[in-house]
Amino acid sequence: MAPQTMQDKRNQTTRRILKAAATIFSEVGFAGARVDEIAKCAGVNKATIYYHIGDKQALYARVIHNLFGDAADRFEHNISTAQSPVEKLKSFIRTVVDTVERHPEMAAIMLREQTSGGRDFPEMVAQDLASLIGILTSILQEGAKKGVFIETVPIIVHMMIIGTIVFFKMSSPIRAKFASLADALQPINSDLKGNAADEIEKLVLNAVMKK
Repeated sequence: MAPQTMQDKRNQTTRRILKAAATIFSEVGFAGARVDEIAKCAGVNKATIYYHIGDKQALYARVIHNLFGDAADRFEHNISTAQSPVEKLKSFIRTVVDTVERHPEMAAIMLREQTSGGRDFPEMVAQDLASLIGILTSILQEGAKKGVFIETVPIIVHMMIIGTIVFFKMSSPIRAKFASLADALQPINSDLKGNAADEIEKLVLNAVMKK
């Protein structure tokens, strides 16, 4: 096995910092997070965070940017293999589900930003979000042009998809806590990637398909 290079060590340290930061930002938000706490969780000192990434604001932006970047890579790969607008839209929805499942911190962070009015939302992440909405817009426009979808406002469809998935994910502890909710939630199970994703996909497609 080749010896670990200095660059490998730096990358490993950065990944550890970002993972610790994502966890803490999701739990207490930007305002509640402390760099020394993130450093302790990552097993480094504060100076290492400042050296590798920057101050708390830069760290917050990097954490969310990385989450969106991971999603964007999978959007590009998954949608490129889909043949029709319907398949592309299904792939878009499933990729959102997969991203939220892979990175549960994303749902918590995004919900906090929504409730605060985007108080700490970084500009670079706004650009990332605009790119993802652009992908969905292209899919919907292609579908409308081919007579498969009705004319829609993409941001509303985006909110239908993202909002439902994020809220479903974040409501999991409440749904698990109260047995009285069990009957009301049938036949949806607690797993987002199970029949909940199937239902979200069905309802979104029903909303945009041309009858």
